[in-house]
Amino acid sequence: MSIYQHYRPEEHEFVDRVLNWKSEVTERYSPKLTEFLDPREQEIIKTIVGNDTDVRLSLWGGSSFSERKRAILYPDYLEAKTQDFQLVCYDIDYPSKFSSIEHRDVLGALMNIGVKRGKYGDILISGDNVQFICAAEIAGFIELNLTKIGRTGVKLLPIEENQLIEAKTEYDERNGTVSSLRLDVIVAEIYNLSRAKASPFIQQGRVKLNHKVTEQVAAEVMEGDELSVRGLGRSKLIAIEGTTKKEKWRIRYGILK
Repeated sequence: MSIYQHYRPEEHEFVDRVLNWKSEVTERYSPKLTEFLDPREQEIIKTIVGNDTDVRLSLWGGSSFSERKRAILYPDYLEAKTQDFQLVCYDIDYPSKFSSIEHRDVLGALMNIGVKRGKYGDILISGDNVQFICAAEIAGFIELNLTKIGRTGVKLLPIEENQLIEAKTEYDERNGTVSSLRLDVIVAEIYNLSRAKASPFIQQGRVKLNHKVTEQVAAEVMEGDELSVRGLGRSKLIAIEGTTKKEKWRIRYGILK
């Protein structure tokens, strides 16, 4: 039985990376620290490494409520400590009386200075307070180059992990029935759209499935999958609860509050 049958085709490349990390730890008998992983990647690495007796796994992104986390794969003789994840946390100091900073502004600023998404974790915003977490190996580069976000001058202030804003993910749960588990059908149901409107959103790259843009309207959505539609917010297919007498799928989903 192939391990790949449990994953979508577009996930096979990441599965290969996890298998290589696992082999590297086994052969070298030394730990492997990854870049930041999104929640779906964390689930994949858990299923592949989680029950292994020779290679252990720990995940950490700066706090117990972190969404994006780094993973350490390590031999059974070691214990992973918080400092081993090599994280640096920042508070962004900016003139909040005269300007505002949103999540997408921080993403764009980091992208503009050439920082790959795997090198930084959560971006946390509460009112005027803006923070982010990055990998220690790139912290110096970010401090030197991230001096503006949009047109606003900023200064990065290192903080401790216990100073991070607590982010809570709460979903407004709802129930529905759908004719299939195709992405366009699920998006139409969750966001109260017609399929005729949902399909172009997907084809134009405005929809993410498990944090990855997909333009395949017929992609199958599975239980636990996370969705986001640009401009309409994030959601999650919480459960598939069987079929109706008319052979439609009963689903339970959540829309991020």
